[in-house]
Amino acid sequence: MKVRDLALQGALAAAALIAAFVVWQREPSAGPGEVTVVDVPARALDSIRYEDDSRFVDVFRDASERDRLWVRLGYKSSRAPSGGADAGATDAGVAPQAADAGVATAAVGTDAGTGQPPVAAREEPPPPRELRANEVADKLFSRFAPMRAMRALGELDAKKLEEVGLATSPRKLTLTVAGKARVFALASPPGGWGTPYLRSEEDGRVYLLGPAMLPDLENANSRLVDRRLHTFDLGDFDAVTIRAGGATRAFRATGKAPGPVVLAPEDAPERPDDFARNWHDRVWRMMPVDLLGRDEPLPGGEPQESFRVDYLRAGRAVGHVMVVKAEGGFYARTEHTTGWARLHAGMDALAEEVARVTAPVTSASGK
Repeated sequence: MKVRDLALQGALAAAALIAAFVVWQREPSAGPGEVTVVDVPARALDSIRYEDDSRFVDVFRDASERDRLWVRLGYKSSRAPSGGADAGATDAGVAPQAADAGVATAAVGTDAGTGQPPVAAREEPPPPRELRANEVADKLFSRFAPMRAMRALGELDAKKLEEVGLATSPRKLTLTVAGKARVFALASPPGGWGTPYLRSEEDGRVYLLGPAMLPDLENANSRLVDRRLHTFDLGDFDAVTIRAGGATRAFRATGKAPGPVVLAPEDAPERPDDFARNWHDRVWRMMPVDLLGRDEPLPGGEPQESFRVDYLRAGRAVGHVMVVKAEGGFYARTEHTTGWARLHAGMDALAEEVARVTAPVTSASGK
């Protein structure tokens, strides 16, 4: 009886594991009253595009590594967002780019061969930026495969389309599935609040899209972009090398988050350097205020390196950060970033103090 009971319990446990695996692998089930708009498995979804009259956001799979997502932010025209340099962060998620970052002005040609001189100029938009997507983007991407709506409204007549804003809306949502684009018009309800309307350009059917589907796309720069400088943490390295102006100094590193790392010179490990510790703590907490896209050059030509910090563990490289000065301020690049990151104000002090950090231990006895 005992052996039989054990066998029965083992069989039940195995069945439970199989059931759990099947549930985990299964596509998310629809909520009460939801309808499927685009029935697509997650692996077949190539990209999601949100656009209005002047901007666009693409969340798309890497061409060589489909498990990696990227976010492309761009302008459809040269019209800058209102409200200052950072206004684009809340309008379609497009980060404002530098005024000279590819904005070209070209004269409009003569009118149909009349020989009249051009009367206006056309400004080309800056090139789009491609940035690494974060975990929020990964979750959002999976919510569109399949894409579901709260309610199906069927085909609406022209008057009703005009009333709900779908007749002339410049906003669109495009899902590319296995290379084929599925395009939908978008419109917010009167007053701008509530559930947005969605109309398929393929069959004209109208849906009520869930209210939580679009905000991340509309604010992609702040919500969907990976803004981290490093993926490792304090305590994941035991040595730090700091280079500036031709001088290099190595430190042993001890400690872990949430406190700062203690740095002691490699050639004097019994004497922790408080000045170097405080300096490095400020370097570690640097925050990017703007991210340049991959392959996007720095403004003003060749930058001037201010300092570089390399992180090691057991003699092997863990990561690094290089800080340079260019037109418009200081920029950083690390082992994780795919382009340059413009840093916050106050970097001048760090750039000046690094000379003291890299000074030989014989000159640092007063630290």
